[in-house]
Amino acid sequence: MKKYDLITPEGTKDLLLEECIVRRNIECSLHKLFKSRGYCEMITPGLEFYDVFSLNSHYFPQENLYKLTDGKGRLLVLRPDSTMPIARVVATRLKDAMLPLRIYYNQTVYRTEPALRGRSDEIAQTGIELIGSQLKIADLEVISTAISSLKSFGMKFSLELGHIGIFKELVSRLEISADVKEQIRGLIETKNFPALNDLLDSLGNSPAIIALKKLPGLFGGAEVFEKAQQLMPDEKISGILEELKAVYTDAAEICGSDGEITVDFGLVNKTDYYTGIIIKGYLQGHGREVISGGRYDKLISEFGYDVPAIGFAVNVDAVAKVLAKSGEISVLPCADVIVYAESGYEADAFKAAQKLRDEGAVVENALFDDLETVRDYAKEKGIPKVMIIGGENDNSTEVL
Repeated sequence: MKKYDLITPEGTKDLLLEECIVRRNIECSLHKLFKSRGYCEMITPGLEFYDVFSLNSHYFPQENLYKLTDGKGRLLVLRPDSTMPIARVVATRLKDAMLPLRIYYNQTVYRTEPALRGRSDEIAQTGIELIGSQLKIADLEVISTAISSLKSFGMKFSLELGHIGIFKELVSRLEISADVKEQIRGLIETKNFPALNDLLDSLGNSPAIIALKKLPGLFGGAEVFEKAQQLMPDEKISGILEELKAVYTDAAEICGSDGEITVDFGLVNKTDYYTGIIIKGYLQGHGREVISGGRYDKLISEFGYDVPAIGFAVNVDAVAKVLAKSGEISVLPCADVIVYAESGYEADAFKAAQKLRDEGAVVENALFDDLETVRDYAKEKGIPKVMIIGGENDNSTEVL
């Protein structure tokens, strides 16, 4: 007996009519924005070899990947991320291309998160990758594009900036295993102060440990930099703070009064993936980020091409959810006219409908065999005109 033929797998959902319109509108708006800044689209396969995501740095734990095998028994995965496949393409097929490369994508990624109920395993993303520059101006280009993306949704927004270098520098001074470093990172990312303090207390009371305890609480405006400098009076960390402060100052000027720009030293996600600036964007009414990204200068080198890069991804599903919650649901498009064919005049009706379409109208062909039913259907759907082809009223138009 079939048990699963009428439902979708956990973490997936059907998108119905209006939901599809909302998603496509978001995607089209972002694509137009990206293309206006010189970005070109890239599409990578939905299926990739497992090896693409099993590099020296394990960015994606294998338990979070959807795995299968091909006809030769080789291990494949459903794409859990778009940046790494793009890195693969850049390091192979685009290695001789002129830099910088400006790439945008619109793809679905698949990740299984069994411990996090309520999250989708199938995520529609659109985003950009700016490859080939490690200058401040490249960071600002990506950040300004993220700001413009958030503005395009027509809602209040905020953008958080961080820098993974501070966390990396602090934990490098502790004699601890990679697993313990990951524990510390996770507790800082989730701002779990009690568990973080308990773990760090067991490691001693060095200046680095004291700074790590304070790290998740260092967020806000420009005043946070002074607090961080007092907590971490270190030449190397001071350099990172100055770098981030310069980017933050320019980003705030670019944003203006349309949104809020803050700095958060607790942004420490994917420490092996990111190498510098980290970006997270939020919309009012949604607790999780809708934009995430940052600088990843070492990722492409793992595919054999040492070139810096920075980018971000927009969670299109999350944006659509926020817009739906705020009442921004698109109405289904309505035809301008419906064409009804009397018996024997069907071909003429299709010709008449096509002529109207060529003139720019949205036209439906009536799929009923009596005129009164067509009128009732048009009224129900909000179609203002009925064109009648054949019979006594040949080529007449009724306005309802």
